[in-house]
Amino acid sequence: MVGEAQVTKAERALVRRVGQAIGRYGMIRDGDRVAVAVSGGKDSLSLLEALRILQRRAPVKFWLCAFTIEQGKFLRSIEPLAEYLENKGIPWVAFYDLPSRRLLEAVPDHGCDLCSRYRRRALYEVAAALGVNVIALGHTADDFCEALLRNALFIGRLAALPPVAYSRGGDFRLIRPLVFVPETLTSEFVKAIGAPVVPCGCSQKTGTIRQAVRAIIAQLEKDFPLVKHNLLTAMSRVELHRLLDPRYLSGLAGEGAAEDETETAVPQAGSTPALREF
Repeated sequence: MVGEAQVTKAERALVRRVGQAIGRYGMIRDGDRVAVAVSGGKDSLSLLEALRILQRRAPVKFWLCAFTIEQGKFLRSIEPLAEYLENKGIPWVAFYDLPSRRLLEAVPDHGCDLCSRYRRRALYEVAAALGVNVIALGHTADDFCEALLRNALFIGRLAALPPVAYSRGGDFRLIRPLVFVPETLTSEFVKAIGAPVVPCGCSQKTGTIRQAVRAIIAQLEKDFPLVKHNLLTAMSRVELHRLLDPRYLSGLAGEGAAEDETETAVPQAGSTPALREF
């Protein structure tokens, strides 16, 4: 049985970090209608709970609801999730996406990118039907770090996930308030409150690039515990003049950035870089 003190500790840490992300990036504004994309996993459920708490405490007023897109990949019934959200009085709808189900039948081994495109289309359809202007996604600090490495190692570009973005037509603001929240915390929190997790078949896939990158980070963390923290910090301390994109190099005509020892410095475990608490 999980004690109340453990619930309170996890809740405080979660809400604090979500609140910091919202404040830093201006994610939610007065009068917003926010829909949380609940995938059935620990991260989106943690996000929903954190936003419910902040809805009561925050100086800005916003409306909150949740929705789930059913693409035919859940490993068990979502009924426990429906009951859980109903008992909490959270407005929630399940959207059964027929195009995704047809895709699953026609190409059962399709990759994450294709699945994501189908899900994004459904995401906007549901948001429009709900009349919301903000869509909250449950990507964690781990996802940001993994996206950075995936893009750098396998695509050849420096990019991760934006904390705030807009749909192509500008109808929806997409926010990721868990940017400073590690998955260890969402796991602890969901376990503490007893929220029902409904796993997706995608989480069982093996041999994917996503899993390979996650394994690299996990291996590095055994010897260097601050790896994820430093990756997240690096995304907030970009030095464009020290990269190779000519658009940001003022020194092509002989006025390059000064060389110094900082470019090879390795942060030690006792150091305190920006965002240290994350």
